[in-house]
Amino acid sequence: MTRDFYIKFFIIVAVAVFFAFSIYPPDKKIKKGLDLQGGVHVVLEVEKPPEEKSVSDATDRALEIIRNRIDALGVTEPVIQKQGTNRIIVDLPGVKNPEKAIELIGKTALLEFKLVNDDEEALKKALKGEIPEGYELLYMKGGVDERGIRREDVPFLVKKEPELTGKYIKDAYVGYDNMGFPDVILVLNKEGAKKFEEVTGRNVGRRLAIILDGVVKSAPVIRERIGGGRAQITGRFKLEEARELAIVLKSGALPAKVNMIYQEVVGPTLGKKYITQGFRSAIYGGIIVLIFMVIYYAAFGLLADFALALNILILLGILATIKGVLTLPGIAGIALTCGMAVDANVLIFERIREEIKTGKSPKASIDAGYRRAWSAIIDSNITTLIVGIILFALGEGPIKGFGLTLSIGIIANLFTAVFVTKTIVDWVIITKHVEKLRI
Repeated sequence: MTRDFYIKFFIIVAVAVFFAFSIYPPDKKIKKGLDLQGGVHVVLEVEKPPEEKSVSDATDRALEIIRNRIDALGVTEPVIQKQGTNRIIVDLPGVKNPEKAIELIGKTALLEFKLVNDDEEALKKALKGEIPEGYELLYMKGGVDERGIRREDVPFLVKKEPELTGKYIKDAYVGYDNMGFPDVILVLNKEGAKKFEEVTGRNVGRRLAIILDGVVKSAPVIRERIGGGRAQITGRFKLEEARELAIVLKSGALPAKVNMIYQEVVGPTLGKKYITQGFRSAIYGGIIVLIFMVIYYAAFGLLADFALALNILILLGILATIKGVLTLPGIAGIALTCGMAVDANVLIFERIREEIKTGKSPKASIDAGYRRAWSAIIDSNITTLIVGIILFALGEGPIKGFGLTLSIGIIANLFTAVFVTKTIVDWVIITKHVEKLRI
């Protein structure tokens, strides 16, 4: 019997220590949702690509590309997940510039290298609508020059079929051109470098347009065969523009058109207000329950309070371990879980009281009380767990957070309310040789 207790106590201590380390320090280990610290919430919808690849596959690829872009942007603890077959949910807590983040997420980033037709007559005809077969008319955006004067958009007659695309890009980073303006340096992979060298070698003296999402960024003249697999995109970028362009080019182009069907910017001050109120209500409610249990059940009430504290520790530990996100409704789920944990102990203690009244010994009363309360505890917890899992699986945003903490809390409750308290009570009854039980 002593050996069994050692094993059980070892399990309890090991669980407590493991989850205590899992949440330390809590500010870094437990991720907070948008409603607690502010940020950006975006829902994206991926259209079916023109090729035969399924929309689900395209969504998986788009999700990975968006994840790489956001990681490069430096957002801490983003939440990026697939919903259904063609939707992507993006939460960016604590982001400083929501507009830039939203723009970066949705950029197509289709990079193409196309040869320019420099025939002036052909360009004039194209501007009137007579575009030669195999060519298209694209523009370089004029913008505003360094003197503040608006420049006109510049037309280019380019081949429809690109000589090279962004899929050959190995790396992209910010550099500076001869005038000191930021530009983007492209490093091509082995296959891309070979193609680029062949294209430049065959077309010395012609212009090669560098096109991003259908807009000409630059169209330099090919002076000589270019080896080494490097190219340069100029355009008098601002430093932040060049940095963002390098990010999207390095992560790759989205495999299909992505539509932003919903976006919301959550204010951080509003989140701070709500988190304070949420935690305050949860703490006050918890204190009242703890005091009530001690007054009504004495030593058994202290045992229930210990089980409740361990329940919360396990809940937060699992949340940190699986990298779950704590939201305001999640805090409500924790509060509800605390109530259910106490409820399970009340069922057990009341059953024990009934068994004592029949004249049974303390050990027999405790065994019978736990055994007969078990079915009611299982029924109530399992049915609630099913609802919690459904909320987490099918819900979105705040509903998902509530379902997550509720489900974890119920699983922890089955461990603490039955296994933990039963082990401690049995140990006290046997080692202290209790002959009369007061509850």
